[in-house]
Amino acid sequence: MGSRGLPPLLLVLLNCYTSSSTQVIATPAAATPAVTKEDLNSTKASPTTLQPSLSPRTPGIPRAPERSGPRPTPVTDVAALCVCDLLPAQCDVNCCCDPDCSPADFSVFSACSVPVVTGDRQFCSQKAAFYSMNLTADPPHRDFKLIDQINPSVFCIHISNYKPALSFANPEVPDENNFDRLMQTSGGFTLSAESAVPSTAASDGPQPTNYEYGAPLQTADASSGSFLKLPSPLTSSLCADQNPAAFLVSQAFECSRRVDIEQCEGMEALSMAHYSSPAILRVPNSTTQVSIKIQSVMYRSLNHTLTQLEGHGVLRPSLVSTGQDRLCSNVVLQVKYSLLYTATGQIHEASLSLVLGTLSSAVSLLQQKFEIHFIQHGTKPVPLSGNPGYRVGLPLAAGFQPQKGSGIIQTTNRQGQFTILRSTSQQDCLASEGLRTPVLFGYNVQSGCQLRLTGTIPCGLLAQKVQDLLRGQAFPDYVAAFGNSRAQDVQDWVPVHFVTYSSNMKGSCQLPVALDIEVKWTKYGSLLNPQARIVNVTAQLVSVPEPLPGPERTVVISTTVTFVDVSAPAEAGFRAPPTINARLPFSFFFPFV
Repeated sequence: MGSRGLPPLLLVLLNCYTSSSTQVIATPAAATPAVTKEDLNSTKASPTTLQPSLSPRTPGIPRAPERSGPRPTPVTDVAALCVCDLLPAQCDVNCCCDPDCSPADFSVFSACSVPVVTGDRQFCSQKAAFYSMNLTADPPHRDFKLIDQINPSVFCIHISNYKPALSFANPEVPDENNFDRLMQTSGGFTLSAESAVPSTAASDGPQPTNYEYGAPLQTADASSGSFLKLPSPLTSSLCADQNPAAFLVSQAFECSRRVDIEQCEGMEALSMAHYSSPAILRVPNSTTQVSIKIQSVMYRSLNHTLTQLEGHGVLRPSLVSTGQDRLCSNVVLQVKYSLLYTATGQIHEASLSLVLGTLSSAVSLLQQKFEIHFIQHGTKPVPLSGNPGYRVGLPLAAGFQPQKGSGIIQTTNRQGQFTILRSTSQQDCLASEGLRTPVLFGYNVQSGCQLRLTGTIPCGLLAQKVQDLLRGQAFPDYVAAFGNSRAQDVQDWVPVHFVTYSSNMKGSCQLPVALDIEVKWTKYGSLLNPQARIVNVTAQLVSVPEPLPGPERTVVISTTVTFVDVSAPAEAGFRAPPTINARLPFSFFFPFV
C-alpha cells in the first residue's frame, strides 16, 4: 500500500485520475506542428508527429497499465481529400486543396474557402489538414499543415475492434443466385391483414368509452373482422371488402365485382344477409349491441324499373334457368347505411336500405354502390330551398358569421332566417310588432303599416324603434347563393350590403320609413336545366326628416322585396374554323420564279 490508512476505493480512484491526467495533459504538450512551405504543385506534406511528454510518476502510486488494442486507422486520407474541388481538370477559385491549381493560381487567391479538413470526429485522435494563404510573401503562396488533433470529448473512440464499422458497407443486391441465401439470413417476411389492425385489448393506454371521429365501427361478428365493412375501390375499380366504416365519416363508393353466374348463390357479397347480419357495438369494446334494421328494399328488374317489396324477409340469391339463359335473382346492387348517433359518441340506431336486382349470365362484371350516412339523434334535418338552385316559392337561406374565417350560423327554422314586416288588417305598426313573414324566392312583396305619432315621444327613441321594426330581431349578414349551400362553405354565401339613405338636412332628426331589399339572381349551369343562383343582396334603409309637430301625425312604414334577373342572354357558341398552316417548298415554283 502506498499510503497507510487510505480506503481501497480511494486508492483506485486516485490511480484512475493519475493515469487519465497523464494521458490527456501530456499529449497536447508536444503538439507543436511545423509549418511546411511545400511545393505548390503538390498537395503532399510531411505530417507532424506528436510525441507524448513523459511526466514523473507520483511516488506511492503505481503506474496505470497501458491499454492495448488496435487503434482505428483513418479510412480517408485527409491530405488527399478536397471538398471544394468541384470542377474537373480546372482550378477552383480560393480552393487551396485543389491539385489542379498552379503557383500562379495560388498567388491571386484572397483566402482559403475550406481552411480545415478533418477526418472522423468520433475518434479520440484524428488527422486534420490546415490550409492558409501567406499574403505577406512575394509572391503569395499557400501554407499546409497536417497535424494530429485530440478530441476533447470524453465519449470518443480510442480502440476499434470492428473495422467494417468505420465505413459504410455496400449492400448486397439480391439476384437469382443469392436470393435464397439472403432470405434465410433475414428470416423472411409475413403479410397478414389481421396483424396490421392493432388490437384494442392489448393496448396499454386508456380505452375510449365512446366513439371518436374517424374511429372504426366495431361489430360483434367475429367473422367480419370485428368492424363494419364498406366495400370500396382501391387500386382499381374492383371492390375491396376490407374497408372499415369510420364514425361520422359519410362516404359513398361505386365499384365493380367479378361474378360467376353459376356461383352467385354462394357469394356473400351478393347476399342481403351479409350486410344486415352484423351487430354494431353501441360503444367501443362493449357488450351492448345495436342490430341493423332493414328499412326498405327496392327491386330493380332487367328493364331498370323499381318496385318496393313489402312484408319481405331476408332474401337470398337464387339461380334460375329461363330457356338457354341463366339468371340470378335477389342480387344486392345498392347498400345504404343510416346510423343514428348521440352527442356523446354512441350508436343509437342503425338502419339499412337495399336495392336488389337480377343478374344475367351475359354480365360478368357487376356494378355495386355503397353509402353510409350519420344523423344526430334528437335533431331534425333542415329542409333545403333547392338542390342546388333555388326553387320559386321557397324561403331564402340566411345566417350570420360571428367572426372572420368561421362558418355560417343558421337557425333551424328555415322560415325565420330572412323575414320582413308582415301586414295586418289593422295596419297598426305597434300592434304588428313581432309579426314577420319569410322572404320567398321569386316573389316580389310589399308590406307596410301606419305609425301614429304624438308630440310626447322623442324622435331619437322613435327612430330606433322604427328601425328595429323594419329590420326585425335578427337581420342576417349572409344569404346562401344556392338552395343547398352548406354552412361550412362560406364561399357559397353572399354578403348582405346594408345601405342607409337619408336627406341632407342638417340638425333634423331622421326617421326611418322604408326598407327596400333587392335580390339579384342569375341562371347558372346548362341551358337545358338552369339553376337559380343569388349573386347580390342589397338592403337600403330610407330615412326622412321628422314630420312637423302636431297633436297627432301618421307615418307610413313600408318594406319591399324585389327579385331582379341579371342573367346574361345565352349566346350560341360555335367552334372556330380550323386554320390550315400549309407552307409550300422553297423550290415549288422553280423554274418559273
